Amino acid sequence: MTSNQTAVADPPAFPMDRGCPYHPPSGYEQLKQDGPITRVRLFDGRVVWAVTSYEEARRLLVDPRLSSDRSRPDFPVMVPRMTAAKLVALVGMDPPQHDIQRRMLIGSFTVRRANALRPDIERIVAARVDALLAHGPGEVVDLVTSFALPVPSTVICELLGVPYTDHEFFEEQTRRMLIATSSAEQAAGASAALVGYFDELITRKRDTPGQGLLDELIAERLVPGELGHDELASIAMFLLVAGHETTANMLALSVLALLEHPDQLDLLRQDPAGRAAVATEELLRFLSVADEIQRIAAADIEVGDVVIRAGDGVYLPTAAANRTGSAFPDPDSLDITRTARGHLAFGYGIHQCIGQNLARVELEIGLRELFGRIPTLRLAEPVEALGAKPGGSVQGVYRLPVVW
Repeated sequence: MTSNQTAVADPPAFPMDRGCPYHPPSGYEQLKQDGPITRVRLFDGRVVWAVTSYEEARRLLVDPRLSSDRSRPDFPVMVPRMTAAKLVALVGMDPPQHDIQRRMLIGSFTVRRANALRPDIERIVAARVDALLAHGPGEVVDLVTSFALPVPSTVICELLGVPYTDHEFFEEQTRRMLIATSSAEQAAGASAALVGYFDELITRKRDTPGQGLLDELIAERLVPGELGHDELASIAMFLLVAGHETTANMLALSVLALLEHPDQLDLLRQDPAGRAAVATEELLRFLSVADEIQRIAAADIEVGDVVIRAGDGVYLPTAAANRTGSAFPDPDSLDITRTARGHLAFGYGIHQCIGQNLARVELEIGLRELFGRIPTLRLAEPVEALGAKPGGSVQGVYRLPVVW
C-alpha cells in the first residue's frame, strides 16, 4: 500500500469560495480531477484531505475510524473563528457521548413529529407571506430578512420554547459565530453570549416552566440529574443555532435557484402540492449549503491507493459529493423531477442531521406558499450583484431583493 501524501506539491487553499451562490466553488472541479481524495491547505498551513466523491464520502462517513470529537486539540480548524467557537453538542462528539445526547432528542425530530408541526409551520409561513404582500406590487423587499430567516427562527423558537422576541439577539450572535470572516475573538464572544443567554433562560424555566422541548429536557433530564446545567445550555444553543441558520440559507438559495431556472419553477407551480417534496430533495442536493463536513482520523484508513494517517484532518465537501455524476446523472443541472433522496446534504451515518425532517417540512411549505401566493415574484437585481457567503460558512446570500 502506498500513500500519496505528497502527490500535490502545492495543495490549494481550503475552504473555497463560490462564484455563483447556488453552484459549488469552481476549484472543486480540479479537486475532483486530482481525487476522489486529495490534499488541501487550511489557513494555518495545515495540510488535510478533501474527499470529493459521493461514493467515497458515504463510505468514510460511516467509518468509525473518522472522529468528530472537536474537543481534541488536533481537530482540524478550517477558518480562524473555529479556534474559539465550537458547537460541540452532538455534531462535535463521538459515541458513546454522542449517542446518549441523540437518544434524548431524537423523539422530538422524527418524521411523525415534523408532520404534526405542519399546521403550526403553515401558520407561521402564511403570516410571513401576508407581511410580504402588505408591501404591495413594485416595492423591493429583502426576502432574507422578511421571509427566509424569520420562518425557521420562529419555528425553532416555538419548538424549543425560546421567546421569539429575542430573535434579533440570537440571530446576530449566530451570524458572528458561523460566518467565516469573523475573528476568533468575535466568534468566542458570540458563543459566550449565547451560552449565557441559555444559562439564564434555563434557570428561569426551571423556576417557571413553560411549553417547549427545553422545558421537557429540564423536567425529564436536568431535574433528575441525567443532564448537567452547562450541558443542557450547550445542547440548547446547538439546537437553536442549527435549527434556523441552515434552513434560512436553504430557503433563500432555493428561491434564488428556482427564479434563475424558470423551467423548473414552472414545473413546481403547475403542481405545488405534488412536487414540493421531490423539489425540496433536489434543491437540497443541488445547493448543499452545509458544505464542509470535517473529521479527524483516529486510526490509519486505506482509501484506494491513499493512506489517511491517524491524526490527519479530513474534509468531505457535500457540494462536491452531491455533484458526482455516477450518483446523480447530469449533476450540475437542477431537475426537480429527479429522485435525489440519497443526497448527502444532511450528512450520512450516525451524525446525519437530527433536524432534517423538520427542515424538509419548512422548505416544502415555504416554497409552496411563497410561489403559490406570489406567482409574479422575481429578482430585483441580477444574481451577479448578490455575491455569496464565503467558504467556511453555511452557504447562502446576505440579501435577496425581490419584487412582484
